[in-house]
Amino acid sequence: MADNLVVVESAAKVNTISRFLGKNYKVEASIGHVRDLPKSQLGIDVENEYEPKYITIRGKGELLQKMRKDVKSAKCVYLATDPDREGEAISWHLYNALKLQDKKVYRITFNEITEEAIKEAIKHPRTINMDLVDAQQARRVLDRLVGYKISPILWKKIRKGLSAGRVQSVTLRLISDREKEIREFIEEEYWSIEVHLRYNKEKAFEAKLDTKNDQKIEIKNQAEAKKILDECQNSEYKVISTKKSTRIKNTVLPFTTSTLQQEAAKHLGFSTQKTMNIAQQLYEGVKVGKKEVGIVTYIRTDSIRISDKAKEEAAEYIKDKYGEKYIGEVKQAAKSKKSNIQDAHEAIRPTYINYKPVEIKEYLSKDQYKLYNMIWSRFIASQMAPAEYETHSIKIKNGEYIFRASYSIELFDGFTKVYNLSEEKPKKESKFQVNEGDLLECTSILPAQHFTQPPAHFSEATLVKALEENGVGRPSTYAPTITTLLARGYIVKENKVLYATELGEVVNQIMLEHFDEVVDVDFTANMERILDEIASGNVEWKEIIKSFYPHFNQTVIKAENEIENIDLTETTDIPCEKCGEHMIVRYGKYGKFLGCPNFPECNFTKPWYKETGVNCPLCGGKVLLKKTKKGRAYYGCENNGDKCEFMSWEKPTGDKCPICEEVLVEKGNSKNKKIVCRNTKCNYGKENKK
Repeated sequence: MADNLVVVESAAKVNTISRFLGKNYKVEASIGHVRDLPKSQLGIDVENEYEPKYITIRGKGELLQKMRKDVKSAKCVYLATDPDREGEAISWHLYNALKLQDKKVYRITFNEITEEAIKEAIKHPRTINMDLVDAQQARRVLDRLVGYKISPILWKKIRKGLSAGRVQSVTLRLISDREKEIREFIEEEYWSIEVHLRYNKEKAFEAKLDTKNDQKIEIKNQAEAKKILDECQNSEYKVISTKKSTRIKNTVLPFTTSTLQQEAAKHLGFSTQKTMNIAQQLYEGVKVGKKEVGIVTYIRTDSIRISDKAKEEAAEYIKDKYGEKYIGEVKQAAKSKKSNIQDAHEAIRPTYINYKPVEIKEYLSKDQYKLYNMIWSRFIASQMAPAEYETHSIKIKNGEYIFRASYSIELFDGFTKVYNLSEEKPKKESKFQVNEGDLLECTSILPAQHFTQPPAHFSEATLVKALEENGVGRPSTYAPTITTLLARGYIVKENKVLYATELGEVVNQIMLEHFDEVVDVDFTANMERILDEIASGNVEWKEIIKSFYPHFNQTVIKAENEIENIDLTETTDIPCEKCGEHMIVRYGKYGKFLGCPNFPECNFTKPWYKETGVNCPLCGGKVLLKKTKKGRAYYGCENNGDKCEFMSWEKPTGDKCPICEEVLVEKGNSKNKKIVCRNTKCNYGKENKK
């Protein structure tokens, strides 16, 4: 019988850690949390110091009973749950659920599942850090109060199955606000002028118009562009300065949870959930040859710190592979502007430098290899020297106007030799040699019309970046938050882009009108900072709940009385094609649809389209508000798929553009509405009035 019991979170770690520790240690897995707040009730005694009521999670009773038997025969118990607040809380719950008060109990943590790390952790045990536990309790209680108080209102006023959450609702607001900004954006026209110049019959190079009389120039329309062209024809192009300098491209930082999610979404096409699932597999252990071992360090981290040993191993590898000049200098990471960064452990890196991705590819799945290759390459690159470029900048004068041209030459590739993703590679630039005072020949001058562009829709990568920049939630919560919003039907993903659905807009509007503090980005970010203060031992966790709940509860009571029931069913004069009853408008995951009132006896449904009161500018049919398969709203003709192809993301007016005969649409908000041409190359209604 083993003298020591080691309890980890995941069953995937058990065999690997058992092999590292030997026969004197028995390793068991809690399979995550063993206690939590009850699902059937609030579980927080708001009348008694907000004391949480924890119960054994359904299905964990038998596991705990078995573990209690193991505890009785063990001399020491090591709680080896994950090295974060959640893991600390799980250890505390295990301490209570297993009744370890009379036992020798040690808390151990490790950032990687390697033999050296596990044995080192056993040598340096500690007690459970109650500050970290309290920070997790505060988060759990806050989330429970918000979710269990607001969600029933949504159930009652809209329909069952909806939910609200402290981080979830703010994330929905960010997406909805971006959608609103895009819908209301009105393009404005502007022009640029580019000239092709050459010296002494050599190859021409490009120069762009920059200033007039030392003032940055703005060309608002074609007439202004033509005036500049005419003026430039009357003057010569003369080089007035040439400047050569060196530009440094700084080394990339190793991955944190957030940056890993962003890069995997951008370059591998992985969802945040998929990234975290695969990263967890790499952390918990894969079979490499005959050994099962974790090949990356702990994957939930905000830190970019790297251990001295890992730095030394990386430097040795870089020196042998690329040469000493490629080794990066020891540098301190810049402090984050935000105060919510935890430095509890290292950045995400490979546990063994010699496990090169190509050499262990046969042991990994296709997706595991892609992610591991990115982590390994990024870490090596982070320890390499910066890239260096020689830049050449040229100023060319033509009358009152200044044109600029530039190019750069790579002097040293540095870290880009290892980590340089396709879109980050520098474009090939034409090199040219001119000197101050040279007169240049103009081979062509090209004016170009442009229109200002609205901000882009969020992708998972850019949403994660926005959440991190705004201090909303933790990187470890981003994946489940996005997954929940998709599952609730509040947002949809089309071509890797996120859109708020009609249902999401309705829920967001209710939250804005009645729970503005809950969905306030600054309030949520400040709450994260307070949770950090609790984790540091500077704030008592129940004091935060006491300062939040009374006002919040009054808001809930007021909202319940003020929010009117949103009737999402309305009777139409459209007969059911199966039973003849007048169909009703129902509300589903992706918005409204027509359903038979005799459901479930009659389950006939068909799409529902709202009439806009506008006739199709192409065929004269009715323009209807429709939905894509994923739930995104657009305007289409009733004859779509038959004899008309008209569709538009903006509401059409029913008229055609007097300039190009394209469809006119409404843009902007109620205070600043404009009628503009849908043709992006036509400037009708888009003229810059500044």
